[in-house]
Amino acid sequence: MNLVQAGSFLTLHYRLAGPDGQDVINTFADKPATLSLGNGELAPAIEARLIGLAEGTRTQFELAPGEAFGERNAELLQRVKLELLRQLGDPDEQYQVGDVVQFPTPDGQGQYAGVVREIGEDWLLFDFNHPLAGQAVSFEVQLIGVL
Repeated sequence: MNLVQAGSFLTLHYRLAGPDGQDVINTFADKPATLSLGNGELAPAIEARLIGLAEGTRTQFELAPGEAFGERNAELLQRVKLELLRQLGDPDEQYQVGDVVQFPTPDGQGQYAGVVREIGEDWLLFDFNHPLAGQAVSFEVQLIGVL
């Protein structure tokens, strides 16, 4: 029987739920996911819980607040001038609290997201923390295949 190890290639169903029990993602009703451990597709704390599990295992575990996605970081709340947003994106965009906005990484090769938390006269306050940062989550997994 194959056991999950660092670098294993997995076929699995999984469900991630927030502290309110609501699904963030759930593959059980659809096609299973495939991923390679260690590539950042799952939070490191979740990957660590999978190490040593046998193919065919179905289990659920709870992760303490901040364990899966880190603690909330006040430094990740940033004000961004509307002028800059208009230069980077649609100059006519109208923003609302709760909007998710994509920003290019400094090298231009990727993107990261921020959530609008406040709107000022000439700025927006963005929260760049992971939405589940500082929160407890539960993770259910069914390991279909381990290579």
